[in-house]
Amino acid sequence: MKDDRVILLVEDNPDDEALTLRALKKHNIANGVVVVRDGAQALDYLFRTGAWAGRDPTERPAVVLLDLRLPKVDGLEVLRRLRSDDRTRVIPVVVLTSSKEESDLSQSYALHANSYIRKPVDFAQFAEAVRQLGLYWLVLNEPPPYS
Repeated sequence: MKDDRVILLVEDNPDDEALTLRALKKHNIANGVVVVRDGAQALDYLFRTGAWAGRDPTERPAVVLLDLRLPKVDGLEVLRRLRSDDRTRVIPVVVLTSSKEESDLSQSYALHANSYIRKPVDFAQFAEAVRQLGLYWLVLNEPPPYS
């Protein structure tokens, strides 16, 4: 599944980051992965500020895999800002979290997350979830044109 579109992984837990990258590799999802470790870095990447100020504005992630429990700026606030800006409003966002809070689920969809997935504890289940995410968002889904 080679593709030039990147996946933005917003994950502060090094173990979950490693599991996600391992699962992508296991299923031959060859898209580049940009990893940021807090909500402020995610916003910098998405809006081309801070360390990402020089990023090409035409390069948008194919999908954002967004954890909710993040330092600096939490995942729900990242989602809120993403959806409130015309430049980023249509980027697919998959909330990938270990949270079992019903309010997180409700708020994520209220803020127009495209999907909400609870991280399975078992690696085989997690790898399968990542495989399905990759298949759908990177192969089957037809993204909207960007202006």
